[in-house]
Amino acid sequence: MKLKKEEKPLKSLKSRDRALAAAHLALGKKAKDVLVLELKALTIIADYFVICSGESTTQVKAIADAIREGFSKNRIHALGIEGLSHGRWVLMDYGDVIVHIFDEETRAYYQLEKLWLDAPRIPVEEKGYRR
Repeated sequence: MKLKKEEKPLKSLKSRDRALAAAHLALGKKAKDVLVLELKALTIIADYFVICSGESTTQVKAIADAIREGFSKNRIHALGIEGLSHGRWVLMDYGDVIVHIFDEETRAYYQLEKLWLDAPRIPVEEKGYRR
């Protein structure tokens, strides 16, 4: 992801903006059904979840790689990444932002967004990051 000149590096952005940046990086790899959920008032796990799907394990891994690379270029490193070797559900823990990347079948099975029905959804197109 390339930031416009007037935009701040990801590291200096608030957690909401980093969640949106992750969503846009996922969209850059053609992720489907991208959601950003605000969890601040509901749990101490994280401030935001980014949830998206890929059509294949290869695409799921490509989405995860794009997010990891985009964040790493801005000196933001995951506290942990799980599931990358299988590519069915990749969890990327960035502390206040947790990214869940599913293949479509696994996402339909777990229905993670239904567990957080009370969480406000943040419109992904809210910020003008270039994909």
